[in-house]
Amino acid sequence: MVEAEAAAEAAGAQWGRLPLVRGLLETIRRCSYVLEVAFPLRRDSGTWEVVRGWRAQHSQHCLPSKGGVRFSSSIGVDEVKALAALMTYKCAVVDLPFGGAMTGVRIDPKKYSEHELEKITRHFTVEMSKKGFIGPGIDVLAPDVSTGEREMSWIADTYTHTLGYRDINAQACVTGKPISQGGIHGRHSATGRGVLHGIENYITNTDYMDLIGLSPGFPGKTFVLQGFGKVGVHTMKYLHQYGARCIGVEETDGAIYNPRGIDPKELQEYEQIIAEAANGPTTPAAHEIFLQRNILVIPDVYVNAGGVTVSFFEWLKNLNHVSYGRLSFKYEWESSYYLLQSVQHSLEQWFGKSRGEIPIIPSPEFQARVTRASEKDIVYSGLAYTMEQSAKQIMAMAARYNLGLDQRTAAYLCALEKVFTVYNEAGFTY
Repeated sequence: MVEAEAAAEAAGAQWGRLPLVRGLLETIRRCSYVLEVAFPLRRDSGTWEVVRGWRAQHSQHCLPSKGGVRFSSSIGVDEVKALAALMTYKCAVVDLPFGGAMTGVRIDPKKYSEHELEKITRHFTVEMSKKGFIGPGIDVLAPDVSTGEREMSWIADTYTHTLGYRDINAQACVTGKPISQGGIHGRHSATGRGVLHGIENYITNTDYMDLIGLSPGFPGKTFVLQGFGKVGVHTMKYLHQYGARCIGVEETDGAIYNPRGIDPKELQEYEQIIAEAANGPTTPAAHEIFLQRNILVIPDVYVNAGGVTVSFFEWLKNLNHVSYGRLSFKYEWESSYYLLQSVQHSLEQWFGKSRGEIPIIPSPEFQARVTRASEKDIVYSGLAYTMEQSAKQIMAMAARYNLGLDQRTAAYLCALEKVFTVYNEAGFTY
């Protein structure tokens, strides 16, 4: 991030606008708003305790803000602000019209009953509503660590029946909801599938694979997963489908897949690519070590963006009040068959009536394509396209500044350039 800001300042100096550039970069750096909430909770046992939590809106260069809800006993305001900032850059990298935000509630969810967790979630939602930290056009929440569809459903229901009861778009105040509550097909595996596409866009690029001395493509590749949660399990599934083979899974309590564990010295024997499927997994010192060892790191700010990308599709679905494809499935199916009939008619005209009828028989793949398309298919297609275009932008930025394997700096430069442009062209309202 520091390298990216330095490059931006250097560009500003060339334009003769260094004071403006520094001012805008300082604006981007700071967290715009932070809400701290503390409220009493009556436990099922009859005892009372105070629950603390935070919602940080890092940037409002685009509205609404967008970010997850994390339940953790170790979460604090600084971590919430940092994750909100990361969300700003992540959304910018994949061209989503969101500012970054984040919620942290300091509890260990394993120590609370479902009833208690529901009270905490609903109470926190009301507190955010009263202060303007939630709404379909203001700030949109999403699942994160230790939260999922259940909590998102509670949040949507609470907002819809309180502050948002007159808003037809109230359901869009949160993404990652169950399908029955306005969720979208494909959200469960979106982050893992985004990891797959992020890796795919690099290892199928022959220039980058030549740079690190590896053959392109998935077949024959092996991989190790660190963490086997919601993202890890889907990442493993998709990598296997593409022909890669898992040789180990590391968790905090030891190896799962490989009984003897994964020795870091053993990994040094392999040419490596690291895909940061989690938020902020690499320290600045480790980043430098990876560069020195000529290891390609596909940064979290890009490769972890599959979840928020599909959340964007869910948000649009809620605002449009119609599922993807509902208005076009049958029309596209009929259009495909009219096209086949047109080709058949043209061939018959070309060869003449002596050849008789020349039937055009659709292949099984074509049949499946036009008859089994679903909302999930459309979502996956949009996700793949988004990840592909963003990878091209990052690689182009790396080439422009001669960054080599340093894709992290290139990704942050992409993000800063886009956020900077919004502020520079829109100005500030006073």
